[in-house]
Amino acid sequence: MALKIGITGGIGSGKSVICQVFKLLGTPVFEADIWAKKLVNTHSEIKTGLIDWYGPDIYSPNGTIDRKKLAGIIFTDSTQLQKVNGLIHPVVRQEFMIWADKQSSPYVVHEAAILFESGFYKMMDYTILVTAPENMRIDRVTKRDGSTIEAVKERMDKQWNDEQKSKLASKEIKNDNKTLLIPQIIEIDKQLKKYGKIW
Repeated sequence: MALKIGITGGIGSGKSVICQVFKLLGTPVFEADIWAKKLVNTHSEIKTGLIDWYGPDIYSPNGTIDRKKLAGIIFTDSTQLQKVNGLIHPVVRQEFMIWADKQSSPYVVHEAAILFESGFYKMMDYTILVTAPENMRIDRVTKRDGSTIEAVKERMDKQWNDEQKSKLASKEIKNDNKTLLIPQIIEIDKQLKKYGKIW
């Protein structure tokens, strides 16, 4: 059975770029956020739950979630956010475990924005935290999404900070435009493939 490696990092840390490198090295990557977006439109349990709570209008006539409407509910009320996460996350976890069992590589990567906050890190063999200075992360996100600095900071405030996450991480990858990125990833890949562990 493949080792399960969780990769996380705050918004703008560059975890998606790092996961692309792992893919290039031949490692299967499960992108939790992408799976969640897919499952919210296709999984009957999730759809039923959301319709029960927010009415049939939470889905558009073509059967896809009204993202704007849902975002307006969950990003202004932390209780609603926790409620929706409590519905979606267990399904994503289940899908990950099924997916991981089908892989034949020495290890698989599970990329999730809230790996530690959700408690899912406990199901990983090792966890990797991607870090970058806050001003760099803000700059990346404002350029990528066209968001305001205030909006990015607001999203950051909803996530754990790096100090909290680093206490639980097995390893850190620095993505600060100073430390060479690729050698850090290749070293982790080598350790996992050769020794089956990270140190």
